[in-house]
Parts: sequence; C-alpha cells; structure tokens
Amino acid sequence: MKKTFIIALAAFMLCTPAFAETATNSDTATEAKAEKKQKKNVTYNEKGEIIKTGTNFGPLPVVAFDADRGFQFGALLNLYNFGNGDTYPNPKSQWYFEASAYTKESAINSYKFIVNYDNKTLIPGVRMSICTGYYKDAALDFYGFNGYQSNYDMSMLEPTYRFFDDKSGEKLLKKFEEKGKLPKGFYRFGRDLVKAKIDFTGEILKNFYWEAGYNFSWTKAQPFTPKGYAVLDNPGELLDPENAVLYVPGGTTLFDLYKIWGIIPEDEAEGGLTSSIRLGLMYDSRNVENNPTKGIWAEAHVIAAPKWLGTTHEHYRYCATFRHYVPIVQDKLTFAYRIGYQGTFGNSAPWYNLPFYTNMGIKADNDGFGGYRTVRGLMLNRVQGLDTGFYNAEFRWRFIDFKLWKQNIAFALSAFCDGAHVFRGYDMEFSQEAKEAAAVSILKGEIPAANYEGLYNKFVFDRKDGFHGSAGAGLRFIMNQNFIVAFEYARCFNKQDGNGAFYINTGFLF
Repeated sequence: MKKTFIIALAAFMLCTPAFAETATNSDTATEAKAEKKQKKNVTYNEKGEIIKTGTNFGPLPVVAFDADRGFQFGALLNLYNFGNGDTYPNPKSQWYFEASAYTKESAINSYKFIVNYDNKTLIPGVRMSICTGYYKDAALDFYGFNGYQSNYDMSMLEPTYRFFDDKSGEKLLKKFEEKGKLPKGFYRFGRDLVKAKIDFTGEILKNFYWEAGYNFSWTKAQPFTPKGYAVLDNPGELLDPENAVLYVPGGTTLFDLYKIWGIIPEDEAEGGLTSSIRLGLMYDSRNVENNPTKGIWAEAHVIAAPKWLGTTHEHYRYCATFRHYVPIVQDKLTFAYRIGYQGTFGNSAPWYNLPFYTNMGIKADNDGFGGYRTVRGLMLNRVQGLDTGFYNAEFRWRFIDFKLWKQNIAFALSAFCDGAHVFRGYDMEFSQEAKEAAAVSILKGEIPAANYEGLYNKFVFDRKDGFHGSAGAGLRFIMNQNFIVAFEYARCFNKQDGNGAFYINTGFLF
C-alpha cells in the first residue's frame, strides 16, 4: 500500500507541470516583463481563485489501486474548455480519454478503453453528454443475488481440487504454494462489455431540467478457469456423497452453479444486447459541479428496453437519486449525503443488467453495488437484486488552499459511512425443472456428478437480505475544482461483505 501511494504521488508531481503555464529566462529584465504580463492576464473571482480561461489539459499516467480489481496502470487525458472564463469553475465542454489495465495476483485480469465528451454550447439551451467504452474482465467478482441470501463462504476462495495436464501447471502450483497463495476463482466469471450512451439535458425552469437519452450495451459472459489449471473429466466421482457440500470440483464456480440451478436462465447465461431509451427530470442547484459545497442535485428517470429497439431480453426499470450538500463552514466544511434507489417493473430484468446503477449525464453507469463508485468497502457486485437501494454520508473538510503554477490547489479530508440493501430479490429457487435438467446432464456426462442440491443448500439461504454497511476516511487533492485525485480506505461491518478496502481513484463519489 505504501509503495502504491509513493508511485501515485511521484507520477502526479511529474505530470502537474503539464497543466501549468510557466516560462523561464535567466535575464532578470525579461523575467520582470514576463511577470508583469502574466499578472495582467490573470484575473480572480470573489473567492480569490484564479479564473481559468481557454483550454486546460493534462496528460497523466493512470496509477491507481482498487481493492476489487487490483493495481491499475495506463494513461488518461482530461481536456477542459473554460472559454472566456465566465462559467468557471464549471467548464463549457470537456473530454476524457483513458486506456488502462488492472493487475491482480501477478496477472493482467482486465483492461478498458474510454472516451467521454460533454458540451453545453453546441446545441443552444441543451447539454449533450456522450460516454463510450470497452471493458474486458477476465476475473470479475460474482457473489450471487439478493445480498445475504447468497452465502459468502471464504473457504471457497481456494479450489478444493487441482488437476494438471502438463508440467507447467505443476510448476504454477508450487509457485503459488511457496507464496502461501492459490489462485482464487470460485466467486468469479469472465465478461466482455461494450457501452455507449448519449444524453441530453435542457432547462425547464431555474435549476429544473428535463433529461432524455439513448443507451446501448453488449455483454458477453463466460465461466472463469484459473490460468494453468485443467479440469478432470469427471471430478464428481471422487466426492464423498455424505460430505459433498464441502467440495466443489476444480473449475466449477458459483456462476456455473447458478446456471445449473436454473437461477440464471439458459437463454441469459451468455449475456445479450441492451438497447434502451431513458427519460427523466432533474433538479440541480449545486454551486460547483465537480466539487460542490452547497445545493441539491436530485433526479428520477425511467428506462425502457423493448425488443423492438433491439434488446435481447426486454425489461423496464426506474431510478431515483437524491444528493444534498450542506455547508457547515462556508467552502471549508461540508456535510454531503446521497440516497439512491433502482427498481424493476415486473420480474423481467436480465441478470447481466442487475449490477449497473444508472447515471444520466457526463458519467457512465456505475458498475455494481460495492466498490469506489457506490458503496465503499463492500465487495464489488455483492448486492444485486431487482430492487436495490443505497446511501452515502460524509463530512468533507477542505483544510488548505493555495496557488501553484497559476493553478488553484486544495487538499481535503473526509470521513464517511455507506450502506446498501436489496428490497426485492431475484428468483433464487432451485426449480424441479432445473433438478431434472441437471440429472439428465450428469447422465450424458455434460456436468460432473456432484451433489448440486447439497451445494444449493450451502450457498443459497432461505432468508431476506439485511443491511450492508461500511465506514472509512479519505484524502483528496483538488486542482481548479475539477481535477481531483482521491485516496480512501473503508471497512465493512460484516465479514460477509469483505474486509478492508483501499482505493486510489479520481473525483468525488458524488
């Protein structure tokens, strides 16, 4: 953790000059003239901040850490256009480019490419936001549905059976055993995801807006198998029938079991295409978009994904979010909280759309309840259901402000408490049809002869979800009230949700 922090800090210090507009000359007279000219070109607002004009940009290396995905590396570019500065600190338009990858357990397990664009002036009276991205996850977390109805058994983090088809696999095992670790795969699956959306926002009355947009996503899901591991043709033959619930054949994951139990329908198992229209209303009285210290930001919208629009599995959803920024000490100490709820009309939402929490505007949809963008400390995708809700509450203290290289610099501390709950769950029944189908597959040799009913009783409980909570603290570096680097640590109240989690990322949570 200490090493990661040092790398991140060093990378930032190396790249900060990219934002600055500096000139050097050994001649004292030339320096004096340049300084005089510079002072004339700099104007300040009523808070004493330098008003930024024109285009501000900064290429930066991506050096981050996410407890769910691991160490992140790559590059990003922020472009902010402030025009003549009359809207500062809110830019008139902005671009965001990112290409990065995550490494966990000494291997690259995911990568992403993102291009976002936001413009307030291209269409008179209308704000346009475009978000696109490709995401590849070879080992994405999957803990089941309905929160605590899905049992998180930490003993399953290491595969019970390990079989190898060559000497390289045997060497890999020794390598992991020497480090005291084994590949973890039971709570994982693979996913390819393509996302694109375009949203429009227009003012109805002061601070009151309409929202409309189109969203496209394509999901391809596949089982996870640890690298270098081979699965025995019929490992179920080695199981002790009386203790079968204690064993899972090598290569089998919770994702595989959900398909066998029929919780994930066969026609949804590999994912699908979602093409949807979004309509909503928004109230926004924030004083600053990316670093608010007062105001309310609330929105509610519906999402329609009918088959005639190209959607593979038709569904209809709704989402409401309320955010409030309460000033305690003006521009220094703020209490901020967010309450969100997302639900489904009927029981139609496909499982691969459950992890996403809908955002309208310049940010892409949040991927999963848990992790840095929703409930800090909670394992990614730990809370999934047809109707889910969450909250965040935190104190933000901006304890220092200064100017450096013609930039407005600040540091802030935060203390927070987050939580989530499944209010209406997904159908978790191990149906008679699924039992009969599993029996037929076992006879055909398509799946091993494990005690799948016993495993079902081990991992699916007959109970409703409870409260998933966490608490923590963080530090943020803030430049020009738009570029923000965050360092945060959170810890869950229940070990079923995970232990401690550390994040290095950008922006405020909300």
